[in-house]
Amino acid sequence: MNQIKIFSPATVANVSCGFDVLGFCLDTIGDEMVIKKTLKKGIKITKIEGYNLPFKTEENVAGVSALALIEALKPDCGFEIEIYKKIKPGSGVGSSSASAAGSVWAINELLNKPFNTTEITNFAMKGEALASGCEHADNIAPALFGGFTLVKSISPLNILQLPTPEDLYVTIIHPQIEIKTSQARAILPKEIPLQNAITQWANVGSLVHALHTNNYNLLSDALQDVVVEPYRSQLIPNFNSIKTQSIIAGALGVGISGSGPSIFALSKGEETANKVAKAMKKVYSNTTINFEIYVSKINKQGMKII
Repeated sequence: MNQIKIFSPATVANVSCGFDVLGFCLDTIGDEMVIKKTLKKGIKITKIEGYNLPFKTEENVAGVSALALIEALKPDCGFEIEIYKKIKPGSGVGSSSASAAGSVWAINELLNKPFNTTEITNFAMKGEALASGCEHADNIAPALFGGFTLVKSISPLNILQLPTPEDLYVTIIHPQIEIKTSQARAILPKEIPLQNAITQWANVGSLVHALHTNNYNLLSDALQDVVVEPYRSQLIPNFNSIKTQSIIAGALGVGISGSGPSIFALSKGEETANKVAKAMKKVYSNTTINFEIYVSKINKQGMKII
């Protein structure tokens, strides 16, 4: 192959209790990218549609991650990248990670897969760091591995794939406001009370166990965030109302997707997920803020060729 077109999925990071370590992959939201082999070495971004992003390779997350890959492999060719951006930057559903992960996954495919998925994740993290100010994989890992993932460690990089209960659906509301990841990280405290830490890691352990055992009641109980949400929720208009009304509509749990402003709700079954969507819509219809709502299954595959 000399050219490949891919779907690079949106993702939800943190999953309430798993700040910087947990994430899952979405099925109905994502970017499209076209990557072409060229005789001229290096990386060139030739087309961007959807949003105004930098064409300069070193200033674009897809370019930075791709550069990291070719610097490691030194292939006897170069690559051109086209980005058809459908995930709004700053939306909280992994816009930058979709670009960063998509470019390296596609290049790896075109080069007959010299790297495994963990190694690709490492390259993609270089691009993600450009957007957020630090290397982290909670969005990148689910986009590349699919389903739920847990980042066991960054150095050395160790990604754990977690099972996905079959009837699990997600509803996402995206208020059309922008929250920069760097801004959302800056408001977080540097230290937290020991009791909050104990509660949080108990929730993470419970959530992982719930995914392995298809225990929806435990999953619901584990979707609590006592560390990050109290701070970041202040940046999102009507967050508490969305959370309350979604739970009343039957959601298992509600949280901030990544750094926001998107809010996710997990539900058992598509019917409940659609009821939650209606509840979310009702809350935001009473505001002047534009918004979009999505209902999706958990995407177990991750990246795919289209």
